[in-house]
Amino acid sequence: MSVDTLTIPTQCVPQSRISELDFNNIEFGKIFADHMLVADYKDGAWQNPEIKPYGNMSLSPATSALHYGQAIFEGMKAYKNADGDILLFRPLDNFKRLNISGDRMCIPELPEEIFMQGLEQLLRLDAAWVPPTAGCALYIRPFIFATDEFIGVRPSSSYRFMVFSCPVGAYYGQPLRVAIEPNYVRSAEGGAGYAKAAGNYGAALYPARKMQERGYHQLIWTDSREHKYIEESGTMNVMFVIDDRIVTPAVSTTILSGITRDSVLQIARDKGIPVEERKVAVSEIVEAHKAGKLQEAFGTGTAATIAQIATIHYNGEDMDLPAIEGREISNGIAAELDRIKTGQAPDPHSWIYKISL
Repeated sequence: MSVDTLTIPTQCVPQSRISELDFNNIEFGKIFADHMLVADYKDGAWQNPEIKPYGNMSLSPATSALHYGQAIFEGMKAYKNADGDILLFRPLDNFKRLNISGDRMCIPELPEEIFMQGLEQLLRLDAAWVPPTAGCALYIRPFIFATDEFIGVRPSSSYRFMVFSCPVGAYYGQPLRVAIEPNYVRSAEGGAGYAKAAGNYGAALYPARKMQERGYHQLIWTDSREHKYIEESGTMNVMFVIDDRIVTPAVSTTILSGITRDSVLQIARDKGIPVEERKVAVSEIVEAHKAGKLQEAFGTGTAATIAQIATIHYNGEDMDLPAIEGREISNGIAAELDRIKTGQAPDPHSWIYKISL
């Protein structure tokens, strides 16, 4: 596949910074590739897309996104196959979700042509930054923010769309200890929880930090009305294996529709593993653990793919789960997903967008 109806003007760096990168020791989100994509919305249209050297921006102190939070983003990954082609995983789904988030935040719809052609040109230019190392990838961050120089609460009339990337290793270096959050909420019905909006993540930092001070890596968020039902885990969707069935909260206006989540569930169904998308009560998880039926728990997301949960804390007690290495369902799905992403297995659902160099 390719997009060839638009050619985006490109300014290349005089010298690459890739020598700063140790492919055998990649820290997540610390070193950024040479170039970035920029396009602006003004006078009622997206215009002037360009690729330029990665670098700082000049912004007015009155830039409205800084005051009123009109900002959205996506997270994507690119891999290399054995032939050296770049493989993007489900980019059109990220594009669609970006515009869903944009609609909720009053941000004008971004054209597919700018998104896809911009990605393709940017990745061709920075192809050397896609790690060849197993377990690593090039993380891609598209985002849009309001740019009006105006102090007043209203949707901006101008916006900037940008994409930059960074090579990454594992997001979590160990299985997670998580705690079910009984007081704070990530999202409420009628809110913006289904959107990948910057403010959702900022508001989650305080309760997450409080739990980290108690020795847990992340929270399991519960519903805002009663705190009886599980929603997400930290910045990920969450899944449980009970009696050889995958049980996960159904997506809603309070839960992000995760692309990795959808991929995991599809692979499970392909393998004949029963999947239940529904309300999941905290009490159900506690009772399943007491009965010895809670076999696995894990988070799903672009950054971590599958993040294994080793311990769940609730109501003053730690629930330790079975050993990670014995988890046949989540480990098997993670391995299959990795093979698809890197071109080592068939792609029956046409998830891969290949960029041949």
